[in-house]
Amino acid sequence: MIQEINKSLQPQREQLLHHSLYGKITTPQQLQIFMEHHVFAVWDFMSLLTALQQKFTRTTNPWIPVGDPEVRYLINEIVLAEETDINLQGKHQSHFEMYLEAMAAAGADTTRIEDFLLQVTHGTDIFLVIAAIKLPISIKQFLKNTFDIISEGKPHNIAAAFTFGREGLIPDMFSSIIGNVQKNFPDKDLQQFKYYFDRHIELDGDEHGPMAYRMVEKLCEKDLDKWAQAKTTAQKSLESRIALWNGIEQEIAEKTNIKKTV
Repeated sequence: MIQEINKSLQPQREQLLHHSLYGKITTPQQLQIFMEHHVFAVWDFMSLLTALQQKFTRTTNPWIPVGDPEVRYLINEIVLAEETDINLQGKHQSHFEMYLEAMAAAGADTTRIEDFLLQVTHGTDIFLVIAAIKLPISIKQFLKNTFDIISEGKPHNIAAAFTFGREGLIPDMFSSIIGNVQKNFPDKDLQQFKYYFDRHIELDGDEHGPMAYRMVEKLCEKDLDKWAQAKTTAQKSLESRIALWNGIEQEIAEKTNIKKTV
């Protein structure tokens, strides 16, 4: 069933792997725009992961074992690497924090993501935050799709979004992005940016991707309805990513046009 879903997702995967956005990231300003949008996907990735952690591991007292031990292992292993990986300086840090530092090093503005997280930290309902805060519509739609899946509360759908929309897609997609950036910015110090992408490519391609596929298989097993729902969720997740990429490309074009007319 995994192969069947991947086959059905091939058109969207191809669209993402060869998206025209990558050819538009040719100046420092354009790279900054990309990062200022993409950081929201870096952040909500962790919300998908912790939604699975809450479903399948015990994080409150008193402790009791929950669910399938193999699923627990898969989730805990991924959480360990994503939340406390080794950064460029050899210290433990989450991938999201690495990305914020990479943004600062590249001159990208972190104000939007910081304002957003401030509202989230205050305990405001996530859907109200998304609706009220000033963000590009493509970011809002991407976040809403993620939290619609989480709030629905179906573990196999959360796992499908996480696996097919993130872990199974990231290595190839990120390779396309970083290759283009290296070509256009050979002399610019983007060490932290490249390190973030390299770590994801390494972990997701070699370890987390296969783990995530096994998790989906365990959650769906022989239930055809669950497999059908997982497939639909996976398709929506990729369509949401395509819309996010389209939004970044649009903002790059708009800001480039504004600059040209000044």
